Amino acid sequence: MTAHSPCGSRPRANTGSRRQANSRGWRALLLAAVYVLPLVLLVGCVGTVIPAERAARDELAAVADRFRPDEAKPGLPTLTPSSGLGDYLRFAILNSPRVEAAYQEWAASIERITTARSLPDLRLTFQVDIADMIMSTMAGLMVELPGPGKRRAAGGVAAEASRVRYHAFEMEVLRTAFAVKRVYYRLQFLEDDLRLQREMFSLLGAFEVQAQQQQAAGRASLQDVLRVQIEQEWLRNRITDLEDSRGTLVAELKAVLGLEAGAAAPPVPAAFTPSEAPLDQAEILELAARRNPRIRQLAAEVGRAQAQLELARQARVPDFNAGLEVDFKANPVMWSPMAGLTLPIWRDKTAAGIAGAQAETRAAAARLSQAEIELAAELAGLLYQYRTSARAMDLLEARLLPKGRQALEAARAGYANAQSGFADVIAGYRQLLDFERTFLEARTSRELTLASLSLLIAGTPPPGSPLPPADGPSGSDSSTKSAP
Repeated sequence: MTAHSPCGSRPRANTGSRRQANSRGWRALLLAAVYVLPLVLLVGCVGTVIPAERAARDELAAVADRFRPDEAKPGLPTLTPSSGLGDYLRFAILNSPRVEAAYQEWAASIERITTARSLPDLRLTFQVDIADMIMSTMAGLMVELPGPGKRRAAGGVAAEASRVRYHAFEMEVLRTAFAVKRVYYRLQFLEDDLRLQREMFSLLGAFEVQAQQQQAAGRASLQDVLRVQIEQEWLRNRITDLEDSRGTLVAELKAVLGLEAGAAAPPVPAAFTPSEAPLDQAEILELAARRNPRIRQLAAEVGRAQAQLELARQARVPDFNAGLEVDFKANPVMWSPMAGLTLPIWRDKTAAGIAGAQAETRAAAARLSQAEIELAAELAGLLYQYRTSARAMDLLEARLLPKGRQALEAARAGYANAQSGFADVIAGYRQLLDFERTFLEARTSRELTLASLSLLIAGTPPPGSPLPPADGPSGSDSSTKSAP
């Protein structure tokens, strides 16, 4: 009779059951992956675009078509001595690293709208209970649901922040254009000043010949000849200084054009374009109230603070989470739904968030009010400066310059006839030179003032600008008037 050992048969049975249990566990994990992953792929596609996000992306696309088509820098105009101011403006705006940085920051802020208004990612969970074998195999899918209105409020905050970044980009474009105009008209002053000084140097040469003739005839002393030679030396040194300063202005022009240190220097314009006269103070102030980039940026800051206040108020609303777990090893399969919510019980924390957002809103509104006050004062000062420059130009061009030339010719004629001294000739020359330089300074001041009024006050987009021609993304403007 054959004896059977119960001690030897029990381990074989336990080993087999463990293998079967482990096999069922791995099959359960595989089934979980097969059933759950397609669900995740179906759910995790795209969220719902809010209107502010859609509008911001449309605005970005419109600007990108002009500024960075196909995400690349467009062809830059070729600058020659005959290039107009518009070519220099377009070159600088499209090539400026500062403008590029402001544009990319604006583009990044639009992407943050999508991040803010989106649902949190789903969470896929796996859980295995193991003793001496796999006891249960569970897979689950969890989702967190922000309280009603929270995603909309968060998207609103991000949208207003993108408005702030747009106006920062707009301001950088206008500042770059102003920097170009500032160098452009200072170069004009330099070239005209050099022309004037050279003409005066030639005139001094004629004075020297006249003084030598008078000395040879015994009607003048050597002092007259030496005096005119001293004036020539001073003027020659002045011309050398002006020619030397051209390199500084060309380097400044090179910088505002966004050219690297090793790049060739840009050409100096052979001719300069004057600006048109401005609108009156009331019209410019009305334009500035709607289009000044600093005012619009601060107004967007107020909007962002108000959106942040709305988001702070949403802290009173609880958040939710829900999920479903499946135990594939149980027979029958066990489904475990679950749900939860946060309890916003800390009233002092919620109240502090709301109070802080309210204070920030009031601060933003105060900054906007102060900027509007300062804008009106700055506008009045610039218009006064423009009127002063215009009056000086009219006075010099219509009356003082003709009389100065006549006075110099009369002094020269009197000196030739021994009716006046050479000091009268030098005094007439210096007076005419002063009138000529004062006229050039007044014209340069007029151009720089008009550039400030047009770009920094009225916010008028310059030629070649990627900005919309009217109010752009911040609003519609049906006005057909424009500042200089």
